[in-house]
Amino acid sequence: MNAPTTAARRTAANRAGLVGFALTALLGILWAFASPIFSVPDENAHATKAIAQVRGQVIGAEVDGVLHLVVRLPAEYRYDPALLCYVDDENRSADCGVSLGDEGGQDWFNTWTGAYNPVYYALVGWPSLLIGGDAGVIAMRVVSALLGALFVGAAFQLAMAGTRARWMPLALAFSALPMCVYLMGSVNPNGLEIAASVALWVGVLRLFEAHGDDPGPVFSRTWMWVVVTLASAALVTARALGPLWLVVIVAIAALAVGWAPVRRLFTTARSYVWLAIIAVSGLFSLGWTFVGGSLSSQAREGDAPLVGAGFLEGVVYMLRLTDELLQQAIGEFGWLDAILPAWALWSVAAVVGAIVFLAVGSASRRDAVVVSVAIAACVVVPVLVQARSVGQTGIIWQGRYGLFLYLGALIVICRLLSVRPADRIARLSVRYTWLGAVLLSAFGAYAFLFVMYRYVVGLDDRITEMVLAPEWQPPGGWPLLVALYALASAAFAVFVGRLGVAAARLDSGGAAAGQPAVDDATDADAPGSARA
Repeated sequence: MNAPTTAARRTAANRAGLVGFALTALLGILWAFASPIFSVPDENAHATKAIAQVRGQVIGAEVDGVLHLVVRLPAEYRYDPALLCYVDDENRSADCGVSLGDEGGQDWFNTWTGAYNPVYYALVGWPSLLIGGDAGVIAMRVVSALLGALFVGAAFQLAMAGTRARWMPLALAFSALPMCVYLMGSVNPNGLEIAASVALWVGVLRLFEAHGDDPGPVFSRTWMWVVVTLASAALVTARALGPLWLVVIVAIAALAVGWAPVRRLFTTARSYVWLAIIAVSGLFSLGWTFVGGSLSSQAREGDAPLVGAGFLEGVVYMLRLTDELLQQAIGEFGWLDAILPAWALWSVAAVVGAIVFLAVGSASRRDAVVVSVAIAACVVVPVLVQARSVGQTGIIWQGRYGLFLYLGALIVICRLLSVRPADRIARLSVRYTWLGAVLLSAFGAYAFLFVMYRYVVGLDDRITEMVLAPEWQPPGGWPLLVALYALASAAFAVFVGRLGVAAARLDSGGAAAGQPAVDDATDADAPGSARA
């Protein structure tokens, strides 16, 4: 790659990172304002832990007669169970709830996350020291959204930094699925886990490429190691299974790129400085899990399905849940009480199906194995992990826990498409990216409106009642938030579409000449470049 083309790719990658961060942050922040307080799954447990931890209660206290660890709350965060009066009743608006800090609330909360790894809670809990009540929770959500957006922005940057990136913008369009940014814009480590995993999938793939025979990404290995190390640290400390997720991601990425670059990475002395930092983060996470008491305790019969059951029973049960888990990951919000209609999910399914069929239909034998393994992992990993602990916990897996796998499989598949030399595959990238981005963004805007509908009036009322007789309103009012989300979604679609054009143009070597990508995209394996 000549110097002008290298500079053009680096500029495009930096711009993609900044714009990707800004738009993802905006989408997450809009969800932070739109979601009723503690309407996100387990947010009451995570938020109260964060509030207590930044005030010195790193682990809650055991109290006789109380099932979970207890944390003490300041007056402005007094908790009343009536906050969640609308949960499990999709026809009841959020208007019945009281505010956090209400005088009738209790100054303690028995949180089931009391002994969880403290890193995430330290990162997002500090705004509660400055702002109280509902506003304090929203402020923590905003911080969480910004943290997640940083990792997504880094993923966009590194995705565009590779010498083959035609299909990568489409892969990363899925990182702004409404469930992803919804969780990022909440007080729940699941959101940071998803965002960090996206950066890690892209970062590890690019880092392996930088140790390969072909010209690698235009950024230095040092910068890629910084992204991979920070993403790894965030992932392994977000939840107890984080270290396992790190191993899964590295293993599948290694399979995707082949043995030679993997061997070179692990035989390069400089790599071990970064690997040591990652190892320390992983060991800290494992140590906290096993010594700090954050492992799940024995559930009681009736707490969840199959408590006390065996491994094989868990496997069979989880396999039967596969389609339901996929639906949960895409379209079941709140405490699984804001469920999008099935027809709305077909837009996402259509884009995923098109990518997978295109990849499988044009794959070499080795690539077909990689695609098969990536897809199989989306099913097998949750099954094995949940079946292993089913006797202790029962079936507690939810679809959102697998988002790091679903997004990763798409990233791996789109990376394989990007390195294909087939002319027809190269020519399709721009059209597929534009169409996919529009469908996904339209789905996101619809999901936002639907969730607002559920909380503003309840699903038993006509949607027109949102305008005629709204019962609950988020800060700023639902019309403003819906309008902003629609605009942000449209902007994200344009961003991804234009990124697809830029990636195709750069991959085909036409950046300097300014030729349209679809006219100059005859070879996805265009002449390479020297590393920066």
